[in-house]
Amino acid sequence: MKSRENNYRKINRYKKFLIGVLIIALFGCISMVSYFVYSTINQEGHFTKNKEQNKNQIVQKPIGKPEKNPVEKPIQKPPIKNPNGIKPPVKQELLKTIKISAAGDFTLGSDESFYYKGSFTEAADKNGLGYFVKGLNNIFKKDDLSTVNLETTLTNATKKALKKFRFKGDPSYAKILTYGGIEAVNLANNHSHDYYQKGFNDTINSLNKQKIGHFGYNDKYITTVKGIKIGALGYEGWNDSPELRLKINSDIQQLRKAGVKIIMINFHWGIERDYVPNSTQKNLAHYSIDHGADLIIGHHPHVVQGIEEYKGKFIVYSLGNFMFGGNKNPSDKDTFVFQQTFHLKNGILTNQKDIKVVPFSISSVSYRNNYQPLFLKGSEAIRVKKKVVEVSNKITGSNWTKYEK
Repeated sequence: MKSRENNYRKINRYKKFLIGVLIIALFGCISMVSYFVYSTINQEGHFTKNKEQNKNQIVQKPIGKPEKNPVEKPIQKPPIKNPNGIKPPVKQELLKTIKISAAGDFTLGSDESFYYKGSFTEAADKNGLGYFVKGLNNIFKKDDLSTVNLETTLTNATKKALKKFRFKGDPSYAKILTYGGIEAVNLANNHSHDYYQKGFNDTINSLNKQKIGHFGYNDKYITTVKGIKIGALGYEGWNDSPELRLKINSDIQQLRKAGVKIIMINFHWGIERDYVPNSTQKNLAHYSIDHGADLIIGHHPHVVQGIEEYKGKFIVYSLGNFMFGGNKNPSDKDTFVFQQTFHLKNGILTNQKDIKVVPFSISSVSYRNNYQPLFLKGSEAIRVKKKVVEVSNKITGSNWTKYEK
């Protein structure tokens, strides 16, 4: 019995021993886990604390010149290559062309001493005003600006100057210019005051009613075509005087100050029925171009004179008659329209030369003057053109023909 009790005691002690070992081991595990957790929390908390301290820490700078705030450089982006191969738009030059036509003497009427039969007045009464422009081939409607020399008065005045021929027409005759496509006329000639100042003023009023511009003497004509200002001046050029030269230069400069890009001058000059210009004509023309004129147009001789190129500009010394009621049957009916196309680049006149001589007859019949200018074709056109070349060769030559288009 005692041995059995001893065995039970040993077993109980052994059980207690195992239980104690297990408790110690469990406690050790718990301690190790607790230590690990505690260490981790302590380390994270310590790191956070140091980070906050670093943020709030005041950095002491050395005493001296204050430092400039650092400038942040912009990030340089690499250039974007054109993925589609499309080139950027190129600024294009603005090119413009302006065609100007000029014709000679328009005497829309006649002298009151002329017989009514066969006169300009009879033609107007019988055929109407549209009759006079039927042979023009619309030449003045196909350009940008047309000018002529109006060598008459359009008035009902009766008091007239003491001279051999005094021309006048009914004020309604101004419509002929409109029907023909003419925008402006020169009035600086020896017949614009045939009925004194009243006749001159009536002529201007008649033109204004038809919205026809005028120039000459102290009047300057400025118009705008395709955004480009064009100016026209007119003078009687009988004498090459210092006073006339001074006025020409002054008028040209005034037009330039007004923004005019193209300046044309009409001169009423020369000797009647003389095919070669005299020295006065040449000197005035050259002077005008030297001082800024771009085109010189002449009239009065009643016959054609030559064309001269001078310093890249053109001088048309005489266009002759055109729609001329001053003579019922002149022996020389040849005439022409001079056309020049001006080329501008970005609003600046270029040196490009582009001209045309268009042959006409002052009458559509050869045996008399019926006051109906006729556009010439074929052999007659060739003949008149050859005539213009021949009279040009009596000046300085006809090299201008290479610029014809």
